[in-house]
Amino acid sequence: MSLTIEQIRDALRTVTDPETGDGWAFSIDARDVQQTGDTLKIGVALGYPVGEATRVALSNAANAALAQAGAPGAHVSIRWKVATHAVQRGLKPLPNIRNIVAVASGKGGVGKSTTAANLALALAADGASVGILDADIYGPSQPTILGIDGRPESTDNKTMEPLMGHGLQANSIGFLIDPESPAIWRGPMVTQALEQLLRQTNWRDLDYLIVDMPPGTGDIALTLAQKVPVVGAVIVSTPQDLALLDARKGLKMFEKVEVPILGVVENMSMHICSNCGHAEAIFGEGGGERMAAQYDTPWLGGLPLTMSIREQADAGNPTVVAAPDSEAAAAYRRIARRVAIGVAALPRDRAGMFPPVVAAS
Repeated sequence: MSLTIEQIRDALRTVTDPETGDGWAFSIDARDVQQTGDTLKIGVALGYPVGEATRVALSNAANAALAQAGAPGAHVSIRWKVATHAVQRGLKPLPNIRNIVAVASGKGGVGKSTTAANLALALAADGASVGILDADIYGPSQPTILGIDGRPESTDNKTMEPLMGHGLQANSIGFLIDPESPAIWRGPMVTQALEQLLRQTNWRDLDYLIVDMPPGTGDIALTLAQKVPVVGAVIVSTPQDLALLDARKGLKMFEKVEVPILGVVENMSMHICSNCGHAEAIFGEGGGERMAAQYDTPWLGGLPLTMSIREQADAGNPTVVAAPDSEAAAAYRRIARRVAIGVAALPRDRAGMFPPVVAAS
């Protein structure tokens, strides 16, 4: 039995990503379909990275969906490619960086930096090329979390090479100043330092640059939201009301500068006792999910409060690489996949698709 393009699309819409339970972010047209008699071959292009195990699971699920639709001999091959997506009006994406994603919170102490590092590592584990920029000038955390020492090298005295940690390209003011020396700088100096870290680093062909934002909605956060070409923002909070009050301010700041909200992450959702495994909602329950519903933004998921996450981050070996088979690592992977699916669903960058128009003299 032959299937039309619409029947194929309808059948494949029933397939969900096994990591997230969400539908695919994919496109398919006649060029992707080869149909000869009872043989049906389809190439599906995903807009977000998936690892080999997920790719096999998706292919098997798609074959089964098409068989149920009347094409038992169908075979679906899956590939992925991360596209460059649109940024704020008046800005354009940076060279060699397809998508910049800001990870923000309204206040400090909610585990934003640890979350940002693990999300970046989860994307990289699926095969994406990922970098992380530590934008917290006053309190840089990524050198410790990623276990990176040293200073960036420069071959031209104008730009610097990113350092590497667990396969991530990284840069931070923490690589450039003494760890015990405070950055006693006023706002203009801080924002200038941030711009230099972003634009004078030789990022190498990144699918995603994760920006670990400073806490609050002050000069640095506002400068980044207005001047850095960001495709979307992830808001990290803990469940209690005080943290959610500030998280809402961060969310509204991005909305005001027309940066899409990719979703809300609730960190420290549940404390898991390391001795007996008892789970207790120390900071309250469901606050992040309610906030996501209130602002009609995606709920990306909750992360546990466990001693191992803290110990692994302090040791420079974050959970996704230190304990990849743990429940916490699986939670980070689900959230990272949902972020990538959210980015894939955003409008593409069209400015780079057309050559500049030059008026004849």
